[in-house]
Amino acid sequence: MASTPTQYDSFQRQAANLTPADRLPLDSPYEISNELYGLLRKVLHDLGGQPDTPVPFTEKGEEDWEMNTYLTCECLGWRGVWNSEERRRRENDLGATQYFGLPYYARWITTAAKALVDRGLITTDELGRKMDEVRARLEGQRS
Repeated sequence: MASTPTQYDSFQRQAANLTPADRLPLDSPYEISNELYGLLRKVLHDLGGQPDTPVPFTEKGEEDWEMNTYLTCECLGWRGVWNSEERRRRENDLGATQYFGLPYYARWITTAAKALVDRGLITTDELGRKMDEVRARLEGQRS
C-alpha cells in the first residue's frame, strides 16, 4: 500500500535544501594544519570567545508548545528512550543551519523525533500523519 505524501514529507524536502554542503573527508589526521586541527576541536554549540553583537535581554515566558516539548523529552528519558546527554549530543549534531536556525525547544523536539525514528519506535509516515492531525486540530481551534 503506497503512502500519500504528507506535509512532513514536504518539510523534509525543504529542510534537506537548508543543510550545509557535503564535506570532503580528510586524508590523514597527521597531515592537517594546526589551524584546521583547532577548528575540528571546536564543537558547534561552544561559542565562548567568539565575537558577537550585543543582544538585549528580554524576559520571555514559555509558550505551551515549549513546555509540552520539555515534558515530552523528559518522559522519553523516564521511559528509557534516551537520556539528557544523548539529547544534547543529538542537538549538537544537527549542524550549523538547524542548530542556529531553530528556536531552543524546536531543536529538542526535532532531535526527539529523530531519536524515535532511529530506534524504530515510529516511522516517518506515522510521524507525518500525526503532525498533520495535530496541525489540523490546532487550525480548527483558531477558526
